[in-house]
Amino acid sequence: MEELTLTTPALLFSAISLIMLAYTNRFLAYAAIIRNLSDKYLKNHDASVLRQIKNLKLRIRLTRYMQIAGITSLLFCVLTMFLIYIHYHIIAVWAFGLGLILLILSLLFLIWEIQISAKSLQHHLGDIENHLKK
Repeated sequence: MEELTLTTPALLFSAISLIMLAYTNRFLAYAAIIRNLSDKYLKNHDASVLRQIKNLKLRIRLTRYMQIAGITSLLFCVLTMFLIYIHYHIIAVWAFGLGLILLILSLLFLIWEIQISAKSLQHHLGDIENHLKK
């Protein structure tokens, strides 16, 4: 294996930063939707709105896990750079590996969340189709 240098973990900074920006945007969008659905539910007590809120609750939790894993991955990249700087190369390799695993975990949470989002949209489209058939 080639030696780990400062530039290797630094390459992940821009990727992780962009991913975190996307995660934050998702979180903010979900928060706005939940606020609107909450107001809608308080007015109508509609069961479908309650199901949507429950679905969004899971998606918010997954987004939080994505963010935590992504931020921790970035933290391990910074730790890796510090360990390389102070010449603790073996520990740096392990820290970098852990950071990569956390990034993979974050992306797996994203895939799970996207599957839930797609299923939710399919239900909405089905509701619209049923309404149009009436």
